[in-house]
Amino acid sequence: MNLTPQNSSRRSGFTLMELMVVLVLIGIMTAMIIPEMKGTYEEALLHSTGRELANACGIAYSRAVSVQQPHRVRLDKITHRYAIERRVRETHGNGFVPVRDLPGGEGTLDARISIEFRKPGEDVSVPANSDSLRSPQSEASLHDGDEGILFYPDGTADAREIQLQDRDGFRLAIRINPTTARVQIKELERQ
Repeated sequence: MNLTPQNSSRRSGFTLMELMVVLVLIGIMTAMIIPEMKGTYEEALLHSTGRELANACGIAYSRAVSVQQPHRVRLDKITHRYAIERRVRETHGNGFVPVRDLPGGEGTLDARISIEFRKPGEDVSVPANSDSLRSPQSEASLHDGDEGILFYPDGTADAREIQLQDRDGFRLAIRINPTTARVQIKELERQ
């Protein structure tokens, strides 16, 4: 067998048909992967929102115990803003004011995540009644659309659960233990 330079140069490249087959395979694989990536992004957004709220609850708990003054995490479900507030005693009753210059003490959550407050163990198929969820102590200075979780100086907190859901139906529950004020993030079934 005698190879000449002319024959070896002709066999070293790809044919047009081979290149088209490879491009079609890449297109098919891309079409299969992109929808999976969207769910992954949505789920990552949900988890980051959950961690942000859990972090705010942890900060409020630490502040309440360290300064011996009730603190709460107030969340406006309409604007998706949250803030850590401390109780102030004035001559006209009890109220809360935002704690300024506190890293992680306020922020805005992604509007694509829906937020709902519940009592622990409450049936998820029954819509939550926001009036029944508020304790008399945390009722002060909450506006329509606002919810709050109160953390006390003795290391306890309101028994609450915050349920987060993204547009794809992925859900998380942030549960606050009333005895220890520990925050637990639990993944729920997808709806």
